[in-house]
Amino acid sequence: MHTYQADIEWILSFKNQFDFDYWTTSDLRLLKGSPLNAVIAPTYLVELGVSVSEPVIQESVELLFSVLKEDGRFKLYPKGGIYPCYTALALLSLCQLGQAQDFRLDKTFSYFLETQESDGGWKCNKYSYGRGPETEFSTPLTTLLVLHAFLHREKFSENPQAAAAVAFLLKHWEIKTPISPCHYGIGKLFKQVEYPFADYNLFQYVYVLSHYPVAQTDARFFEAFAYLQSKTQDGKIVVERHSPKLNKLEFCKKGQVSELATKRYQQILQNLGL
Repeated sequence: MHTYQADIEWILSFKNQFDFDYWTTSDLRLLKGSPLNAVIAPTYLVELGVSVSEPVIQESVELLFSVLKEDGRFKLYPKGGIYPCYTALALLSLCQLGQAQDFRLDKTFSYFLETQESDGGWKCNKYSYGRGPETEFSTPLTTLLVLHAFLHREKFSENPQAAAAVAFLLKHWEIKTPISPCHYGIGKLFKQVEYPFADYNLFQYVYVLSHYPVAQTDARFFEAFAYLQSKTQDGKIVVERHSPKLNKLEFCKKGQVSELATKRYQQILQNLGL
C-alpha cells in the first residue's frame, strides 16, 4: 500500500475518461484532458511512488513511443503542427517514466541539440500574439523542459549547449517581461510556487537550474533561489498553485505543506551544498 494510495486511485479513475484507455482518445490526442492526460498523468503516479515497472506505466510508455516520428519528434495530436514544446514534454515524461536510456530517444535528444536557437533556447514558432520584437526570443518553458530532460542523461546535462540554455534562462530572470511567441514572463504567477511541476514557474525553474554548475555560481540564480526559499515554511514547500483539476489530491493541497514537493526542494539544497 502506497502512502498516497487514495491519490493514486483517483488519478487511475480517469484512465478511461475518453473513448480509449490510458488517459487518451482512440485517435491519440495525447494532451487532451490536461493535466490528467496520457503524457502527464503517468508521471504523477511515479511521483507518488508507483514503480515504473508496473503495467500501467509500461503501457503508457509504449503509447508515447507509438507517436514518436523518425526524426525524433513526438506527434501528440493526430492533426496540426508538431511543436518543440510537445516533443520536450513527451521526452521529459518518458525520462520520468524510467526510459531516459532507451535508444529510441537518441534521435529526440539529438533533435534538440540540432535545433537550438542562437540565444541558447528552443523556440515554438506559433505566433499567437503577433510578431513583435519580443517574439524573437526562444520559448522559456520549452527550454526549461529540455534542460529538465537533459538531467536524465549525463552526457547531455554536461554538454556546452546545455550551459547555453541555462544562460538563456538566467538572462530571462533579468528581462522579466514576456518573451517568445508564447509570451512567457516572470511575474506574479511565475513566482507562485506551483507543484506538481507544470507551467513555467519559480519552483521548477530553480529546481532544474540548481543541477547545472553554470547556474550554481550565478547571482541571478541565487536571487531566484532566495525568493523560493522565502516562500518556505520551516524549510518545507507550501503549494500555492496548480491546475484546479488537482484540488482533490492530498499530495499537493494548495495552501499546505507538501512532503513530496519538499523532497524536490531538499534536492535543490543538496545540489547547492546547503
